[in-house]
Amino acid sequence: MKFLCHLQGLRRVWWGYLLLLMVCGMPSAAIAGNQKEEALADAVRVALARAITDPRPPKLVFSNESERVAWQRWFDVMSRRLHSRMPDTMVRQEFLQTVWYESRRAGLEPALVLGLIQVESAFRKYAISRAGARGYMQVMPFWTHAIGDGRPAALFHMQTNLRYGCAILRLYLDLERGDVFMALGRYNGSRGRPEYPNAVRAAWQRWQH
Repeated sequence: MKFLCHLQGLRRVWWGYLLLLMVCGMPSAAIAGNQKEEALADAVRVALARAITDPRPPKLVFSNESERVAWQRWFDVMSRRLHSRMPDTMVRQEFLQTVWYESRRAGLEPALVLGLIQVESAFRKYAISRAGARGYMQVMPFWTHAIGDGRPAALFHMQTNLRYGCAILRLYLDLERGDVFMALGRYNGSRGRPEYPNAVRAAWQRWQH
């Protein structure tokens, strides 16, 4: 009888551990699919290559004071929301500044990019999916050969990863003629299925300001 009680207790501990892993996520894995390697027109490939090769660090430029104030308000709110995930102040500041810069550079809403990052990597810089996608925006290594310098390790660099991710999402939005649902599915390698786009949309709403 004591043995059975002990066994039941071990089972409860084990199932509790599994539940914790399901909720918190494994540290080396990411909730991501994989972008499919597609044949790209030469003009598209060249445009993408140009979009990701600018070596300059993100530098925010405001055309007027109201834009600067809007940025500061956005940053203050996002910094508070992100604090538990990125407790280091300097890392958080650099990350948010880069998200703002790269998303707007690609014509994307920063909240959409933050939502995608939340679903793809849970804001983990060194996340790797089972398919091999890397970094915050879970970029597949083949992109570095298709439009970059052929160095997949660079996808763990913050700005490089965000630039690739934003450029790829912009490409998919253009290919899908602005259809966010289909573009998100394409980004995740699950085009036409609702689970991933719905998850990103829900996260997108939470990062709205």
